[in-house]
Amino acid sequence: MARKNKKAAGAGPDVQSRRDGRHLPIDRVGVKDLLYPIQVLDRERGRQATVARVSMFVNLPHRFKGTHMSRFVEILNERCQDMSTTAIPDLLREMRRRLQARTARISVAFPFFRKKRAPVSGAEGLLYYPVTVRGEAGRRVHLEIEVEVPITALCPCSKAISEVGAHNQRGWVRVRFTPRRFVWLEEIIDLVEGCASCDIYSVLKRADEKFVTERAYRRPRFVEDVAREVARALARHPKLAAFSVEVENQESIHAHNTYAYLESRPS
Repeated sequence: MARKNKKAAGAGPDVQSRRDGRHLPIDRVGVKDLLYPIQVLDRERGRQATVARVSMFVNLPHRFKGTHMSRFVEILNERCQDMSTTAIPDLLREMRRRLQARTARISVAFPFFRKKRAPVSGAEGLLYYPVTVRGEAGRRVHLEIEVEVPITALCPCSKAISEVGAHNQRGWVRVRFTPRRFVWLEEIIDLVEGCASCDIYSVLKRADEKFVTERAYRRPRFVEDVAREVARALARHPKLAAFSVEVENQESIHAHNTYAYLESRPS
């Protein structure tokens, strides 16, 4: 009876560690698109609970038949209470150690929520920013962070040629950056919003709508203007080693979106 219970509990041959004779190493093997509750750092509240879409991979040498998929989830379960950029390097090292791998990779995509006050009334609402943290560990650990910031952009050409008004649109600025040291997500969000015609709010009263409309009108920006202004601000940020800026405006009077992209150049 005791032997039967032991077998039912999972004791048995380690099939994944058996030898494979095809001599083909696999570059990435693991678990993909696992939805999981995590906690990340929040400058105002300390920590923020959210739900992430997580992918975790390691390399597999040619001699092994397979990897141990359950170990990925075990590691995530142990460390999900702190998935900050300061904690992910240790998580990657643990993946390498426990799965006996040369390289480990992780992608953690999650909505980051921020409380935002309307500019005149002070009405509060939550605004969400899609964030993705990607990490890779071999001999060294490399981190890349991506945050998407919604913006308003008013067309300078429309303003210049129109007797009344100008068309505007909502857009997205996607910043990817490699940090030299710890950077709050809120730092990058504030920087991007300051480069737009106006930022986006979730709650606006009439006085706020007047403010937002007039602010955008006074600060016209082409998609190229936004990309350049964000890049110039990022280049002055002392905590960033490299970055790219991607801007896409959802045009309000055209059947297409407008787009601009640039990345930091070595000095």
